Amino acid sequence: MTEESTQHGFDGALSDPADLSLGELELEERSSLRRVAGLSTELQDVTEVEYRQLRLERVVLVGVWTEGTALESDASLAELARLAETAGSEVLEGLVQRRDRPDPATYVGSGKVQEIADVVRATGADTVICDGELSPSQLQQLEARLKVKVIDRTALILDIFAQHARSREGKSQVELAQLQYLLPRLRGWGQTLSRQAGGRAGGANGGVGLRGPGETKLETDRRRIRAKISKLRKEITGMATVRDTKRGQRTANAVPSVAIAGYTNAGKSSLLNALTGAGVLVEDALFATLDATTRRTQTPEGHTYTLTDTVGFVRHLPHQLVEAFRSTLDEVADADLVLHVVDGADPMPEWQVNAVHEVLHEIGERRGRPMPPELIVVNKVDAATEFGLARLRHLLPGAVFVSAHAGTGIEALRERIADLLPRPDQEIDVLVPYSRGELVARVHREGEILSEEHTAAGTHLHAKVKPDLAGALEQFARTTV
Repeated sequence: MTEESTQHGFDGALSDPADLSLGELELEERSSLRRVAGLSTELQDVTEVEYRQLRLERVVLVGVWTEGTALESDASLAELARLAETAGSEVLEGLVQRRDRPDPATYVGSGKVQEIADVVRATGADTVICDGELSPSQLQQLEARLKVKVIDRTALILDIFAQHARSREGKSQVELAQLQYLLPRLRGWGQTLSRQAGGRAGGANGGVGLRGPGETKLETDRRRIRAKISKLRKEITGMATVRDTKRGQRTANAVPSVAIAGYTNAGKSSLLNALTGAGVLVEDALFATLDATTRRTQTPEGHTYTLTDTVGFVRHLPHQLVEAFRSTLDEVADADLVLHVVDGADPMPEWQVNAVHEVLHEIGERRGRPMPPELIVVNKVDAATEFGLARLRHLLPGAVFVSAHAGTGIEALRERIADLLPRPDQEIDVLVPYSRGELVARVHREGEILSEEHTAAGTHLHAKVKPDLAGALEQFARTTV
């Protein structure tokens, strides 16, 4: 059980469901479905690996160090180990090979393949995970030589996303990404390559209307996957329309929006809970939450704005996921402010910052417009060292340092958000009759009061408001500045 989950009352005793938030209920459900090692009944034959659900148990990690320092290479493999553990597996061993570039045939080279095979036999591993995206030929060569299931970093991340997706939109997005990844990696063996048609009329293998070359099982699978991809894209487009409609309603009501982005497990959901009391799922795991959650909150002055928690990023985030989660990631591009959350306790936080900036840059290029202003929030300061925090203050000037778990710095963050949100810029001087009190309430809620006086004729307001509210108050104007 994680430190973050214990703060919500998970001390091993049964909790009253009525007292639990939605996120706490999801965490209890997820914890009750943990994989149990040693109970797998899967077939040992790995020839149909693409057609089976990925169920990782005892794994060996393999990486190729092509650039950077040895420390960066070790950190990359350590992150792969965390991904593997999040997917429900037990990491037995990790191997790194220094090369100028990955081997085009086997990713690591024939000599290293034999060494990996020896480690697999010695440890009893049933899966090898490579820290990179394997081509279909590399995947086939490695499985043929190692005699165990081989997957790459992309397949591992897709498996985690498939486990953690909760909403209909999230599940559809993950399924689309999985099918796009699977399509070029389909292959067949034995009878899967047999023809569906052929033979003499009336024969056992054919008949009227079934003569000719026919279609291989592989071709049939590809056709069905393409049809499913097309269907999923249409469904996700329809869901994106609903999301755009809701976003348009908030825009029409002049409600500023703030998007929370950042590296996976940096504490984005914890920060959303600390700022809004949303009660979303919090777990010390990579990609614990995938579905975008939007909540309303207020600045210290009482102005309303929305906070949206988005999907986490990671180094080399699969392009299939970036494409599939386009509508969710667009929440970041359409926001008025981006809270970029960084894990202050991470040994190499600059990696996190660079990985997030790469994805944000890709989103901005696709939208063809600059990204909104960014406020970097360094989270988990209660778990960071003084030296690490001093280094981050030097690397990230202007960042806000908080602990969503302990509540440190949250009020200072609220004030910084209020300072950076768009402010009303149209100055008005109006006398609103008491019968139109709802307009006065809107000015208090959405505008900035410069002076207010209650007279016999009504409420005299001198304020700054947005153009739509200024238009509604125009009939009561005394003077326009």
